[in-house]
Amino acid sequence: MIQTNVFDYIRVLDKAADASWLRNEAISNNIANVDTPGYKRQDVEFESVLKKALGMSRYETMDAKVSGLRTERLAGRPYTDYAGFSYRIDGNNVDIENENVMLAQNQLKYQGLITAINQEFTNLQTAMK
Repeated sequence: MIQTNVFDYIRVLDKAADASWLRNEAISNNIANVDTPGYKRQDVEFESVLKKALGMSRYETMDAKVSGLRTERLAGRPYTDYAGFSYRIDGNNVDIENENVMLAQNQLKYQGLITAINQEFTNLQTAMK
């Protein structure tokens, strides 16, 4: 069997896209619960997990860092954001304007990740020709 690392970046981009999709669901849920008393906003942690995983090997090239990643450990982790904080009397801490901005930002990030994945496959097709 041939050992190859051609899919390393695709695997990482796939994990990032999964986390972005999960974040989109969390933000949509926050927007849906903007008027629910006691609701605390949810978010997804991924970027810090990826940064930590890539930072484990400081003096390697990015290719070496990505090929050494254990992608099964890269996953978006939902968490309650500012669980003890609420600026409203009803205990809800969702700011609708902030959520709408975060939703738009996350959708752009997701579209960029999908474009990057497609470009990686295009590069592979070009190399195989």
